Amino acid sequence: MKVILLADIKGVGKKDQLLEAADGYARNFLFPKKLAVEATKTNITALENKKRSAENKRVNDLESARALKTRLEELSVDVFVKTGGKGKLFGSVTNSEIAEALLSHHSIEIDKKKVSIPEPIKSVGEKTVDVKIYTDITAKLKIIVKEQE
Repeated sequence: MKVILLADIKGVGKKDQLLEAADGYARNFLFPKKLAVEATKTNITALENKKRSAENKRVNDLESARALKTRLEELSVDVFVKTGGKGKLFGSVTNSEIAEALLSHHSIEIDKKKVSIPEPIKSVGEKTVDVKIYTDITAKLKIIVKEQE
């Protein structure tokens, strides 16, 4: 009997996989536990539509991520901090401060966990940080640390 799995089952298959299962296994185990449905024409069509929709969403997300990458690499973000003497900071600039500055200055909302600072920013000046936008898409964002007046 052909079935479509509704969940990952160890040793059997992955979710949304179409496979051949023994009649007794399907009727007595997979169907009652709602782990699979019978592979009728309707269910197969629904599965194909779901996969097509997921692929379209992935392509759209990828395009918007590439556009955001080019936009981020073209601009710079000013971060104002309190300093001691000679341009030294009290503490360091954090990824959440960078995300907040990006939101307030350019209206771009980025999760603070996606901002990666290679080494702590502890002085006034220009630095570059990585912003992970999507799988395998990382933008270089220019940060200008300025003394708060």
